[in-house]
Amino acid sequence: MGRAEGGPRGFAARAGGWSARHRWAAVGIWVLFVVVSVLAGGATGTEELGNGQLRGETTRAEQIVDEAGIVEPAGENVLVQAEDGALTSQDAAFRSAVDAVVTAVQGTGEVTAVVSPYDSGSISRDGRSALVAFDIKGDPETAPDRVGTVLEAVAEVQKEHAGTLRIEEIGSASMNRTFDEAFADDFTQAEYSAVPVALGILLIAFGALVAALLPVVLAITAIMATMGLMGVVSQVQPMSDTANSMMLLVGLAVGVDYCLFYLRREREERAAGRDARTAILVAAATSGRAVVVSGVTVCVAMAGMLFTGIGEFQSMGLASLMVVAVAMVGSVTVLPALLSLLGERVEKGRVPFLARLRKGAGGESRFWTAVLGGVLRRPLLSLAVAGGALVALALPALGMKTQNLTLDQEFGDSLPIVATYERINEAFPGGADPAQVVVRARDIDAQPVQRAIAAFREQAVSSGASEGPVEVVTDAGKDVAFISVPLVGGSDQERAEKSLLLLRDEVRPATLGAVDGVEAPITGQVAGSLDFNEQLTGAALPVFAFVVVFAFVLMLLSFRSLAVAVTSILLNLLSVGAAYGILTAVFQHGWGASLVGAEGVGAIVAWLPLFLFVILFGLSMDYHVFVVSRIREGRMQGRTTREAITHGVVTTAGVVTSAAVIMVAVFAIFGTLSMQSMKQMGVGLAVAVLIDATVIRAVLLPAVMALLGEANWYLPAWLRWLPELSHDAPDIPAAAGETRGEEPAPVRI
Repeated sequence: MGRAEGGPRGFAARAGGWSARHRWAAVGIWVLFVVVSVLAGGATGTEELGNGQLRGETTRAEQIVDEAGIVEPAGENVLVQAEDGALTSQDAAFRSAVDAVVTAVQGTGEVTAVVSPYDSGSISRDGRSALVAFDIKGDPETAPDRVGTVLEAVAEVQKEHAGTLRIEEIGSASMNRTFDEAFADDFTQAEYSAVPVALGILLIAFGALVAALLPVVLAITAIMATMGLMGVVSQVQPMSDTANSMMLLVGLAVGVDYCLFYLRREREERAAGRDARTAILVAAATSGRAVVVSGVTVCVAMAGMLFTGIGEFQSMGLASLMVVAVAMVGSVTVLPALLSLLGERVEKGRVPFLARLRKGAGGESRFWTAVLGGVLRRPLLSLAVAGGALVALALPALGMKTQNLTLDQEFGDSLPIVATYERINEAFPGGADPAQVVVRARDIDAQPVQRAIAAFREQAVSSGASEGPVEVVTDAGKDVAFISVPLVGGSDQERAEKSLLLLRDEVRPATLGAVDGVEAPITGQVAGSLDFNEQLTGAALPVFAFVVVFAFVLMLLSFRSLAVAVTSILLNLLSVGAAYGILTAVFQHGWGASLVGAEGVGAIVAWLPLFLFVILFGLSMDYHVFVVSRIREGRMQGRTTREAITHGVVTTAGVVTSAAVIMVAVFAIFGTLSMQSMKQMGVGLAVAVLIDATVIRAVLLPAVMALLGEANWYLPAWLRWLPELSHDAPDIPAAAGETRGEEPAPVRI
């Protein structure tokens, strides 16, 4: 715990001081780190997250298929449907169209196992719709890349029958192709929009181009380094496309924020008359320390996702954790070096109007000064009103329903394939996403097994779980059979889940379950959603507990105050609860959905609540640590608690506002994307950050601290053995024109 006399305490202060003295070495090390990380990632490649990451029947079905060495081909269907209802499957023109489809897809050379609806019985009850089924040749993983030729062939047949018949293709390959294209287009839009938006806001905040560019450049280099590191780490923990997108989102928001905190404090000290070196040292010991505490807290929160046991969450958590850690280290090491190198040149590229506006604004915000004055005059009333409003916003979350979104829920009317999906579900209930029973037996051709399969087919329909047709494909050499069961309910997830549970709990035990040595897990889109929700529900409590407990401990160690630690947790939980409530109201119930260009889809995407909790709990610490650190600094300088609150909140209002605007803008970009899950994530994050930076930090935090008074700094005697991570204020040389004796004597907290 000791230090050299007059030397800096803490990692951030020491790192900032060293970097300022060895600026070229610090910049060189950072550049080398980024280059080596990128090259290492390129050399190892990225191991993609595969299936089998869940527990339950879905995973067991995949294991049976893998153990049998069966490669399930990518299945496709072509819907042939009378547009005006005049034709039926018995008409010659209808038959001719079906034959044309069969000939066209076979002619591509990309398909196999083409089955006419007149052979399979895949004709709707009204006779106006039929399905031509086939498989895409080759590796199903690459089928989306090769299905384009087949889609073009089907489109040509459609042209020949336009006006009388709809001829549309849908299946795993075509849906994945459409999904991947939409996903790529969405994130390309987000990537191209996020950086200019962040740069524009920083330009307004700093009024100078060089100062605005620094945080963006550091955030981008942190993202580049993390992308490389993800390739290396993926050899142990495979990564998903979603993890890469989350890393980009979190990395840009956090990387810019951390640099913004640091840079604003350095500029503030220089404006107060400090020389450049002293200003950097002060920023390192104050804002730099806040960045480290915040970054460690965010990393701990992200680490909570590692305990879910779900590959998707583990990859997202690890990717987010790494980019936060890299951005944090970059902010407290290479940024001081760059500031030392640039000196006064950091003010280059001034925008005259913005520069004058900022110069006239002074160091404190008049707006937030007025707001804070009202809060501190009536802290109890402010607490009741603001707290009550957030509790009211959180109430809809009590009825939150989660599920994996179906294709029509995810994309609405934005993609033509969604209309095809809905038409198939209407003509063949559940046909677009059938349940699949994977049957394994010692001898799949044995009479008891065959009778059980036949009984299952019959009872699946007679029980009301399916309207058929129930199809069976047997691989006698592998002793495995596949039973495809269209579920009653179709795209209505709730009804489809009831049908699935009927199959699992009643039909299967009475048929396949009665034969010794037979395994028959049921998988499919509906089953996967149900199993995912169940595993997620089981993982939620341990993750919540881990994040809350460790965040509490970090706050306790950082501020050596029981009150600060407790209020930090409670205020963050209130912020997350309000975000949950708004999400539920907008996207589940559709209240005001049109205002954000969305629609009520009746559910929240299954992975989002836990993801939002972890992300928001971590990110909200950015502002909390920054503001409370400044309040504590004021208290250590001899101010009363109320004076310290005023000083801390008002002097940080500008940087917190700028940081929040950047985060809200970046997250809101994701709210403009076509995918409902991305809209939900973007809106949820943007709203939560907005609430956190305004209602929580400017009203509830000062109100609570004003009511607690000196109790804010209370640490029970039985906790004083805890290691001290807090630091004294740095030894700051007096600024020009400043009388050192007039400074209030520091107090020990």
